[in-house]
Amino acid sequence: MADNVRPSDQALLARHVEGDPDAFGEIVRRHRDRLWAVALRTLGDREEAADAVQDALVSAYRAAHTFRGQSAVTTWLHRITVNACLDRARKAASRRTSPVAETERLEQLIEPHESAAVPAERQDLHRELLSALRTLPAEQRAAIVLVDMQGYPVAEAAEVLGVPTGTVKSRCARGRARLLPMLTHLRAEEGDKGTSGGGRNRAQGTSVPQTAGPNDSGAVKGGGGRA
Repeated sequence: MADNVRPSDQALLARHVEGDPDAFGEIVRRHRDRLWAVALRTLGDREEAADAVQDALVSAYRAAHTFRGQSAVTTWLHRITVNACLDRARKAASRRTSPVAETERLEQLIEPHESAAVPAERQDLHRELLSALRTLPAEQRAAIVLVDMQGYPVAEAAEVLGVPTGTVKSRCARGRARLLPMLTHLRAEEGDKGTSGGGRNRAQGTSVPQTAGPNDSGAVKGGGGRA
């Protein structure tokens, strides 16, 4: 087999279990951006998201021998990451922060290069959307992030979350119903500003508008957010 053939994720995980010191690092390089995007949008806090991804990758590293190939490696990694995020969200539920501290953290989610490249109204939309997402229960937030913001099919989101597809649909529906007044407000403001935004948001239906791609964050602690 030619040396330049790209090994599959499953082959890399098997190599890691067998003792290859570089195999797991390659898996991380392939998937960390999407894991980071899911964690950041689920938790809405840079430090919490970085810690959740780091916890998830450590867990995956240690539990690689338990992987049985019943799902894709990327689904397995996303499930571990979402679980780490939900654990952190539940632990943080009793901790209240002041409005000033909350605003400061949301401001930090906008990267300097993003601030220079994205119109001010889209930055405002991004911040308001993240703030709105934080009002949802963690389980609803995770479903909304996967389906509406990351574009996962409901069946794949269900596999990531480890719940039936009907549960994902129900969580999305309840989450959208809670967000709808805020989203209607945001869409109305965008409409008043004209169509110069290129129609990137989902203007139809009640799904959450998309504001940025999976690379909308900085480096994950201990590994970096980009290859």
